[in-house]
Amino acid sequence: MAAHRKPKQHPLSGPAARTAATLALAGAATATAFEGTGFAEPTLTPAQIKAKVDKLYQEAEAATEKYNGAKEQTAKAQESLDALRDQAARRTERLNTSRNALGSIATAQYRAGGIDPGVQLALTSDPDEYLERASIAERVGERQATAVAGVHQQLVEIARLRAQAGERMNDLKARQTELAGHKATVQQKLAAAERILARLTAEQRTAYNAADGPSDQRADSRADRSPLPRASLQAPNSRAAQAVAYAYGALGKPYVWGATGPSSYDCSGLTQAAWRSAGVSLPRTTYTQINAGQRVSRSQLAPGDLVFFYSGISHVGLYIGGGKMIHAPRPGAPVRVAPIDEMPFSGATRPA
Repeated sequence: MAAHRKPKQHPLSGPAARTAATLALAGAATATAFEGTGFAEPTLTPAQIKAKVDKLYQEAEAATEKYNGAKEQTAKAQESLDALRDQAARRTERLNTSRNALGSIATAQYRAGGIDPGVQLALTSDPDEYLERASIAERVGERQATAVAGVHQQLVEIARLRAQAGERMNDLKARQTELAGHKATVQQKLAAAERILARLTAEQRTAYNAADGPSDQRADSRADRSPLPRASLQAPNSRAAQAVAYAYGALGKPYVWGATGPSSYDCSGLTQAAWRSAGVSLPRTTYTQINAGQRVSRSQLAPGDLVFFYSGISHVGLYIGGGKMIHAPRPGAPVRVAPIDEMPFSGATRPA
């Protein structure tokens, strides 16, 4: 006789479902664990849902800054490798020219009764073999000795360049692997956040956005898009004023991780672009931008200063005065004005 089994219930069926329906964000309460465990999570409150999603976005942003740094280093490694290859190609071209000249000498010697061993050796491609043999300059004439010595020097230089190129290639591969790892982490964190948010109804999503801060900043935009925003006039110098004005002009543009403008930005991409518009070159990442100027305390903040957040310095905004900043918050949240106390403050820098 078959064993009787208790019917399987949906995690939100019965009284639990009726209770959850009263919460604006409880539609995600039975989200499966996004870390891959396969077990259903316990019912979450709206505040817990927001905290979980915010944590994922913050972790994604930390990985984004590492991605930005690795991308910059990858580009430098590629540039260095290309320069070495170009230099080696030019050296090889010069070597071929020198060998052609020695070939003419060899032809003349052959017609005269034989090829000098020094010239013969110089036509080889192995610098070690050359070094093992002695005193070529003593066995050939002055003109030949100079030509042979030049070929030898070029062989040694080409060998050195090829060795350096090999090292740069290994470095490039390591950087590419690091880049791919950070990219995968960003995508994993963002996908996990989106899976939670995808379970929210329209009403619940509205509640989440309201808890996350005002999504409609038309009033701010009308006041802040004037040719000379008040914060620009209060900036300590013209460069800071220009950086602030640029940031105001970016209001409403989307957050895209890894982006540096002009149509979209991530957090450090926005601050870098704002100060670039003022003629100041900032590094690419949050953890390098914090060292790109004079450190200032929170009480000394002035418009144009860079303000950093979280213990890992994984987020940055541009201070505009009045305890507010302009920043690129996260995917789905465009460039906006926000209070600097909405995240854990970690420091500030005034670019030179």
